[in-house]
Amino acid sequence: MTDRAALAEPLTLPCGAVVKNRILKSAMSEVLGTPSHGPQPGLATLYRRWAQGGLGVSVTGNVMVDRRALGEPGNVVVEDDRDLEALRAWAEGATAAGCQGWVQLNHPGKQSPKFLSPQTVAPSAIGFGPALAGAFSVPRALTEPEIEDLIERYGRAAEVVVRAGFSGVQIHGAHGYLVSQFLSPRHNQRTDAWGGSLENRARFVRRVYASIREAVGPSVPVSIKMNSADFQKGGFDEDDSMTVMGWLQEAGIDLIEISGGTYEAPAMAGMVKRSTAEREGYFLDFVGKAKERLEVPLCITGGFRTPAGMARALEEGAAMVGLARTLCVQPEFPAQVLAGDDVASMVERQSTGVKAVDRVATFEVTWYENQLARMAAGQEPKPSLSPWRSLATTVSRMGWQSFKMRRAKA
Repeated sequence: MTDRAALAEPLTLPCGAVVKNRILKSAMSEVLGTPSHGPQPGLATLYRRWAQGGLGVSVTGNVMVDRRALGEPGNVVVEDDRDLEALRAWAEGATAAGCQGWVQLNHPGKQSPKFLSPQTVAPSAIGFGPALAGAFSVPRALTEPEIEDLIERYGRAAEVVVRAGFSGVQIHGAHGYLVSQFLSPRHNQRTDAWGGSLENRARFVRRVYASIREAVGPSVPVSIKMNSADFQKGGFDEDDSMTVMGWLQEAGIDLIEISGGTYEAPAMAGMVKRSTAEREGYFLDFVGKAKERLEVPLCITGGFRTPAGMARALEEGAAMVGLARTLCVQPEFPAQVLAGDDVASMVERQSTGVKAVDRVATFEVTWYENQLARMAAGQEPKPSLSPWRSLATTVSRMGWQSFKMRRAKA
């Protein structure tokens, strides 16, 4: 079996579901929700394109479980079955061609910008450092009844999306969102049963998993995206991460997608050292260590540009490899890789040539969002899209607020 052939091997998850190959589309925020936060019809078109492009698993952009707490404009929210028919259309597209379509469920906690959430909530009333304090409010600490309500919301949302036809769900436990905030001793300084020891800090994610599992049953894939580390002093570190992953493995989690960093210490989405980017696979070292302690399938996302790099990740212990930005401009990339084509990622750093503009927090993110919008409208992606034209398109569609602090794309 050639190195690349390993990417085409099916993977049987602990729940018994079979993934047809080892390539996963990692979550990217599409900002294609309606004004009432239902799914726009274009999401079905976009995800069908990706499913037909050869993916084994396609994970949606973060779907929020509470419409009072949004991560960015245009989020889809699932609190109940009011948008069931639109979700069914989206699910049908995402699961085309035998692809597993999983919904990523999320709550931003304090990581919701001021223009969306003047008052945010978090495990503790701890704001961001000086660099981000202007963009985010100091949160209010959650009460215990509010924590219990949020846990129920994850389970309720999971039940709805699986009923709609999605084949699984993913908990967003990375990048500084609410689950990540609970896990971090830097952001979670509670003195009750939800804070303090690692066991207490992990209580929230373990309860969220249990709520989802109870809602969807034993045979539906439930995964999680988790940080290998937060890369912040006094934060969630590698030892903590492996311990929590072990607890989730014991509980029956089906796949762990490994990432890292937060808004304050970004280690994803092209914000890494050149030497790391050139290697491909930002978190390969962590995967090697984790495989010595864990049996649960691991997926590594971030930085893959070639079939050789993707195959090497499997050799070093990953069960799947995740792609994101590449799929914004090359939706058939997985099929080309699996067919043995001589192909490489066309992702390049986008620049207007004006440093002040390029430094805008989400300038590059919106360039990729415009590629998603093109495919959602049934058009081809346009790798040659001018950064200036992309900028104008985004401002016309969403206003200048779209360049506030928002989620990055891996």
